Amino acid sequence: MHIRKKKCNFAADFMICEDLHSALAHILRSYEPDQVCFVVDEQVRGIVEASKGQIGLKCCTLSVSESGKTLETVQQVWDFFFAHGLTRSGVVVAIGGGVLTDVVGFAAATYKRGVDCIYVPTTLLAMVDASTGGKTGFNYHGLKNSIGVFAPPVETLIWPGWLQTLPAKEILNGFAEMLKTGLIESPTLWHDLLNYDLEAMPLESLTPLIRRCVAVKEAVVAADPKEEGLRKVLNFGHTFGHALEELSHAQAHPGVEPLDHGYAVLYGMIAELYLSVTKLGCEREVLQQLTQIMLHAYGKPACKCSDRERLIALMKQDKKNERAAEINVTLLRAVSSPVVNQTITADEADEAWEYLFSL
Repeated sequence: MHIRKKKCNFAADFMICEDLHSALAHILRSYEPDQVCFVVDEQVRGIVEASKGQIGLKCCTLSVSESGKTLETVQQVWDFFFAHGLTRSGVVVAIGGGVLTDVVGFAAATYKRGVDCIYVPTTLLAMVDASTGGKTGFNYHGLKNSIGVFAPPVETLIWPGWLQTLPAKEILNGFAEMLKTGLIESPTLWHDLLNYDLEAMPLESLTPLIRRCVAVKEAVVAADPKEEGLRKVLNFGHTFGHALEELSHAQAHPGVEPLDHGYAVLYGMIAELYLSVTKLGCEREVLQQLTQIMLHAYGKPACKCSDRERLIALMKQDKKNERAAEINVTLLRAVSSPVVNQTITADEADEAWEYLFSL
């Protein structure tokens, strides 16, 4: 008998598990075997196949990237559900990075008005950001996540073993979102993140930091599921960051890769920390600390000062804005003291971009 269904509070259960296959098998016992569908990122298909019979015949392999986060990809997933007779009593298991969980989560939430979905995030960014919080969707007209719904998975299974498969750049990509969590949450978490060794990247000390960061996000989401107030603190760095990310995709060409989300958010946090210093009196030391991390581990953004006008135009179209042509940001009075719904002018945005590009 099918007994699981999405929770109304939008905060999914998350589990950090040592044995992924046992944890997943335990959850799937609540569903009829012929009503379990897997959607797997092709980059991890070989690892997932170690699960033997758990995947069975109902498995769709996707090759997804930010540029492929489109309605066409969603339609591909819907077609897979229809072809395999998935009903509303079934479940979808999404195994992959944040792009995959966003797209598959949206497809599951809108297919026959919603079927259960389980996330198995395989990147650090997906573990600490995309797979928690219940946001799903895809990009439209070049605007990031402009079409989507709030739909939490019934469970998120975080297996630290995936981290061993990631290149250093992917660890940095996810760690940027963890730094954001430390800045909005507590001086203690921020201090511990500052002291994490980004050169050696010891995975055994990363796992407890992941647990703390995910717990912070889940608590915020539980208190404000649909981003009506408190949840906007999670947007720190994202208004500037999304503009950078969108522009990089528009300018991408063979030999020039678009900017990863975590890198874009890190650069966005520096711009928004600059405004936090100039507008709200945040201590400049915090800005200096994050700037040192950028210069040491991430490098400078590739954009030019001449891009500022296009970046500001993109910021004016950001979905977080409450009025047309206004720019809405989250700023900090201090570490753990975020202030939401801060409206900035185009001139202030331009000044922050100029600061970032001059570093």
